[in-house]
Amino acid sequence: MSVRILALVGSLRAGSHNRQLAEAAAKLAPEGVEVELFEGLAEVPFYNEDLDVPDSVPAAAARLREAARASDAFLFFSPEYNGTIPAVLKNAIDWLSRPYGAGAFDGKPAAVVGTAFGQYGGVWAQDDTRKAVGIAGAKVIEDLKLSIPGSVTRFADIHPVDDAEVATGLTEVVARLQGTVGGSAAA
Repeated sequence: MSVRILALVGSLRAGSHNRQLAEAAAKLAPEGVEVELFEGLAEVPFYNEDLDVPDSVPAAAARLREAARASDAFLFFSPEYNGTIPAVLKNAIDWLSRPYGAGAFDGKPAAVVGTAFGQYGGVWAQDDTRKAVGIAGAKVIEDLKLSIPGSVTRFADIHPVDDAEVATGLTEVVARLQGTVGGSAAA
């Protein structure tokens, strides 16, 4: 069975280390797993129930929902902005949680990882992301974590895919997330 994991990155910056982590996860994914990096979060308008009307949902939000519904699991890459989750990632979660009772998360497994400049690697933001994603309807794998501190210096001269420790951690996260698809692992 092939597993499709949708990767959502909470940083829009072209040189984002979290984006690089997502690229590394896609490259390191084991056979039978596709990690798709969603492009276009910057185009998704802020969630507004007035915009979320059947047959007239903004195109960028509809593409996000379509990609989420076509996935088997979710992998969030969150930096830490002022001690919490970036707005673009929270906005994506809000769009995917709707319509109420029929959101795109639909009990699918999700994990949250990331890197940040600080000494804890963005754990506050990642914890907030886990909370929001769980409330929104995903089955968050609470003990599946990877927080990488010191991103600015650690990845100044190396892509995360070439950092052996990071590559090992990402490979383990993706493999474990793959193993949860279909309810074969407890959250």
